[in-house]
Amino acid sequence: MSLFLAGLPLWIAAIFLVILPTAAAMCGPVLIRRRIGLERLVSNNEIAGFKFATVGVIYAVLLAFAVIVVWEKFSNAETAVVQEASAAATLYRLTAGPEPEAVATRAALGDYLKLAADRDWPAMAAGKESRETTQALDALYAVALRLMDKGSRHPTIFSEMFTQLDAITRARRTRLQLATGAVPGILWLVLYSGAVLTVVFTFFFGTKNLPAQVLMTGILSLLVFMGLLVIVSIDHPFTGDVHVGSEPLQTVVEDFAQG
Repeated sequence: MSLFLAGLPLWIAAIFLVILPTAAAMCGPVLIRRRIGLERLVSNNEIAGFKFATVGVIYAVLLAFAVIVVWEKFSNAETAVVQEASAAATLYRLTAGPEPEAVATRAALGDYLKLAADRDWPAMAAGKESRETTQALDALYAVALRLMDKGSRHPTIFSEMFTQLDAITRARRTRLQLATGAVPGILWLVLYSGAVLTVVFTFFFGTKNLPAQVLMTGILSLLVFMGLLVIVSIDHPFTGDVHVGSEPLQTVVEDFAQG
C-alpha cells in the first residue's frame, strides 16, 4: 500500500491521505454533537483532556520517530548514488590508456552507468532491480579482470581499481535495498490506526462554539495526516514525485563523453 501511495502524483496522494481524512474528521464533531448532545460531551472535557494530552504526546513521538527514520534512509539513498557516481569517475580515470582491455573496461563502465540510469531507476520505483544492470556490472568485473591479467599497470593501481569497483557494487546494493522502503508493515498499522484514534478522540470533547471545535479538529487532522504524507512520500526514495534521481550517474556519463 505504501509503495502504491508513494507512486501516485503528490497532489493525488495528498487528496487521499490529507484532504479526504481531514474533511471526514471535521464532520465528526457535528455528527457526535447531534447524536449525544452538548451537555454530555461537556462532562467529558476535564478527564478526557488529560487523557488526550497523553495520547497526543505518544502519537507525536511515534510520528516524529518515523519521519526521522525515513528521512535518514532518504539521505542514505542520496549518499549512495553520489558515492556510486564518484567511484565510477575514479575508476574511469584509473583505466585510462590505449590498451584494448582498458578501452573495453571504460566502455563497460559507461554501459553499466547508462543501464543503471535507464533500467535500475524504473525498476527501483517498483521496489525491484534490473537484471540487465546486474549483468552489465558482471561484465564490468570481467573486463577489469582481463585488464589486470595483462599486468600493464602497477599492482597498486589494480588494487585501487577494484576498491572503486567494489564501492560501486556496495552503493548499488544499498540503493536497491533502500528502494524497498524503510517502514515495516506493523509500524504502518500503528501509524494509521494511531492517526485515526488521535483524531477521533477529539470528537468526545464539547464546546458551545461548534464551528471553533470543528476548525480545531480539522487543524489537528491536517497536521497528523500531513506527517503521514511526508512518511509515505519519502519511505521509498526512488518512487514518486519526491525521489532520488539518477542525475549524478548521468553527469558522469556526460563527462566520459566529453573526455
